[in-house]
Amino acid sequence: MAGQDQSFLSAAAALLGPRGLITDPELMAPWLTDWRGRYTGQACALASPADASEVATIVALCARYGVAIVPQGGNSGMSGGATPDDSGSALLLSLRRLNAIGVVDVAARQVTCGAGVVLQNLHQAAESMGLRFPLTLGGKGSATVGGLIATNAGGSQVLRHGSMRAQVLGLEAVLADGTVWSALTPLKKDNRGFDLKQLFIGSEGTLGIVTAATLKLEPAVAQRIVIWAGLTSIDAARQLLLQTGAMLGEALEGFEVLPQNCLEAVLANVPDARAPLAAPHGWHALIELVSSDPAADLQCQAEQLLAEALAAGVVEDATIAASQTQADAFWNLRESISGALRAKGAAVQHDISVPVAQMAAFVTFAIAEVERDWPGCGAFAFGHLGDGNVHFHVTAPPGAVRGEWEEGPGKAVSRMVHDLVTQWHGSISAEHGIGQMKRDELARLGNPVALDLLARVKAALDPAGLLNPGKLV
Repeated sequence: MAGQDQSFLSAAAALLGPRGLITDPELMAPWLTDWRGRYTGQACALASPADASEVATIVALCARYGVAIVPQGGNSGMSGGATPDDSGSALLLSLRRLNAIGVVDVAARQVTCGAGVVLQNLHQAAESMGLRFPLTLGGKGSATVGGLIATNAGGSQVLRHGSMRAQVLGLEAVLADGTVWSALTPLKKDNRGFDLKQLFIGSEGTLGIVTAATLKLEPAVAQRIVIWAGLTSIDAARQLLLQTGAMLGEALEGFEVLPQNCLEAVLANVPDARAPLAAPHGWHALIELVSSDPAADLQCQAEQLLAEALAAGVVEDATIAASQTQADAFWNLRESISGALRAKGAAVQHDISVPVAQMAAFVTFAIAEVERDWPGCGAFAFGHLGDGNVHFHVTAPPGAVRGEWEEGPGKAVSRMVHDLVTQWHGSISAEHGIGQMKRDELARLGNPVALDLLARVKAALDPAGLLNPGKLV
């Protein structure tokens, strides 16, 4: 090891102590590969500061020695955004010890917590005070607040509550030189220039390292109705979405769609999984209705919605979950799709979005285009119909070798999918971030003016390029 590198590690160890700095390759190994197993890198050390002050101190040290930093939360990202490169020169900076949850302010409906707080723990803290944090996703048991902010995560409740960006009232972040910028106290009105916190939300750790946030909470759910509906087409699902929104307004919390072939993949892959309806249908809709008012009659409204939709021929069949256990089972079918498709063999996954009104047409068009140009491949589209977020997976032809196909024909398939999305005025990244997986595609397809602005902001806040290099910009 070079003298400069050893001097840095000695100084870092003195600052953080044995718990705060790890150089043992075996102990670092679990954190050097991304959740999907697509990217593996190396790091000179794994730093785990105990608080924002230690984060600032170690970042300042990195700035002095010119050491790159890769911030990491729960390591559950989908785009390789928290994995270092293979040079071994970067410091992997874990925020997991910043896991304090402050006092829940029931009157203001807000809470301040550290970047390392796990989403599921935040849910439990809010629920213990009769409130809820209105963002959830399949990885809630490992995803952290800092990671959710860094990627502007979405999830199944975006339709009603918006993405992570909409939940952040205040923010604290450490800048590239170790300076701490703190604006945790939220104000309803504040016109002192730019809304700086928005710069860091969705920036994937390339502009600063989020250490804490003040988050918005909502009243607890008093009633929850979950519906599973069978439909002939995704166009019918779009009609049902509009009808549900018109009849139930803000009670509509989530509206997911999946085709029959996705449901069949889950039923074949998940033990004890059962189809909610007796017969197969071309498409399925999973609808969640909630109310914080115990007196609201959501059950009656849901039954009326389905009666009208069935009478109009929009819905072929439907069922309302008879219990919360059954409601969770319906959601488990939806959340198991990605894993079930991975089990089929080699595949490429795309997290894309198109204008909400165009999602049904895009899905129909894109599936036909991909399967025509790539014989033997299967195209599967599912996701958040209400916000236009399509999870578009393409499985390889029979006999394709996992790993080889993704790096060969799979890349050409993804290029085609991203071209189609761009032609339909959509985005190649809806909720998973750019990371390293989509960086080249963003450079290829992004608006030149927007890309130039991203580069200018990056150069202004991180002129040495030490914060999460190789990601996003």
